[in-house]
Order: sequence, then C-alpha cells, then structure tokens
Amino acid sequence: MTTIHSKHGIVPRQPAELYMAFSDMRNFLQFLPEDKKEGVTADYDSIHAEVQGFSIGVKVHERVPYSRIEFVDFGAPFAFHIVFYFDAAAEDPYKTDFHILFEAELNFMMKMMLSGKIQDALDKLVDGMVDPSKFKMPDA
Repeated sequence: MTTIHSKHGIVPRQPAELYMAFSDMRNFLQFLPEDKKEGVTADYDSIHAEVQGFSIGVKVHERVPYSRIEFVDFGAPFAFHIVFYFDAAAEDPYKTDFHILFEAELNFMMKMMLSGKIQDALDKLVDGMVDPSKFKMPDA
C-alpha cells in the first residue's frame, strides 16, 4: 500500500464551507481548467474522466459532515482511497486546517512513476485552497 500525505494548509474559510463545496462531486467541474473539462462527467456522488487514454472514476465512499470526505476509485486502473480533512484551525475557528491523505495499491513501477506526481498534485490542491485568489467557492 502506498500512502501519501499532502502538506497542511490554513484556508481562510470555515470547515463547513469547504466541506459543502467538496461534498457534491459536480462542484469539482468548476475547479477544472476549461481545456480539461471535455470528457469529464459528474453527479452528486461521483465523477468520471478519460485522462491520457485511461478511464478514471472517483466516488464518495463516506461523508462525515464538516470534518472529512472519503473517496474511492470507481472504474480506475488501480485501487485508491482519498480522504479530504477539514479541521478547525487551532488559532482561528473561522479558518480550516485542510489536508489530504491518498492511499493506493500500486506496483513498484507505478509507485516510482506516480508517487512524485501525486504528491505534487495534492500539495498544489492545498496551496490553491490556501490562496483566496486561486480558490473560488462553487456557485450555490
């Protein structure tokens, strides 16, 4: 099992706001650049995309209100599990300590090829959440 932890970031929004933004998988479409939206479909519980010839799906496995959301693979080429954590920041309950856990069943070659890219992607997502100029809350 490959386990990757993102960095932690303090997001200038309350945990409930972030939880609500990520609890509906359709909102993930708003986070994608326009040139990456083609071939991506989503409903409340799942999102599916064709990426470089691979079919990848993710679905919500568990929602714990205002605390965490767990996602699992749904028609992906390898088994994985992702958890988004929304913890109230110790210094300010109106801010969120946001971090991500990624676990996957990767063989040695896949681990060598993907681990660094996955780490970078998770950290960039956290960085994007921390910077209010980069993170736009989904439309209600």
